[in-house]
Amino acid sequence: MNFITVTPIDLAIAAVLVILNGALSIALGLRIEAQLAIAAVRMVVQLLLVGIVLTTLFALVSPLWTGLAALAMVLFAGREIVARQERRLLGAWAYGLGTACMLVAATIVTVFALITQVQPDPWYNPRWSLPLLGMILGNTMTGISLGLHTLTTTVVRERVAIEARLALGASRNEALQSASRGAVRTALMPIVNAMAASGLVALPGMMTGQILAGIEPIEAVKYQILIMFLIAGGTSLGAVTAVAGGVYRLTDARHRLRLDRLAPGPA
Repeated sequence: MNFITVTPIDLAIAAVLVILNGALSIALGLRIEAQLAIAAVRMVVQLLLVGIVLTTLFALVSPLWTGLAALAMVLFAGREIVARQERRLLGAWAYGLGTACMLVAATIVTVFALITQVQPDPWYNPRWSLPLLGMILGNTMTGISLGLHTLTTTVVRERVAIEARLALGASRNEALQSASRGAVRTALMPIVNAMAASGLVALPGMMTGQILAGIEPIEAVKYQILIMFLIAGGTSLGAVTAVAGGVYRLTDARHRLRLDRLAPGPA
């Protein structure tokens, strides 16, 4: 198998493009050059650390350390879900709802793929399980954050209509049905667009990486199709459960709307 090795000099040459972006920001007065530099340095440091950690995990092939690494990935992703909310839930629900739904969805789909399709030996081999989890986790995180964001902002915007339905005898699920559907639809739209555009408009990252590493294109395509199906499953499972949990939290047992359980929005 032939593959091209990327040297530090190659990375330095590519970094010139980021420097040019910073220069463009200064020239146009965009004032994002500092954020761009910090983001670039942060990315390099994080990826290097991840590379070191993965190298160690690949050598150990330990279910304990693989599980701890997977848990750390989920916890960090949960923090990102909270950060993307304009009107987040108060208390432990702000972090717990999205993180729990993401943990369940990503774990179920990843374990399903490892046991039935990929079948590494052992099944928890970090060389396979962690990259799979990472791809599913990243997209599930996006879906859940979009779903919760859409749900909370829609409920706040349509408060009068929702309370009117509740006053007329509708249950909380009936009153928030339109908001829930819109939230789930928004959550699934990125993966729907990604599947529709794959191949003709864009070559997905995993497929491109495998081709660059020397894998035959048809084999890379099959892996990419598998990953897209897994991502779609994880995203839908996570988004539906998160939105359902959000509806439950934003109402009470007496079918009243409880916007007091939301943090104040931006001024």
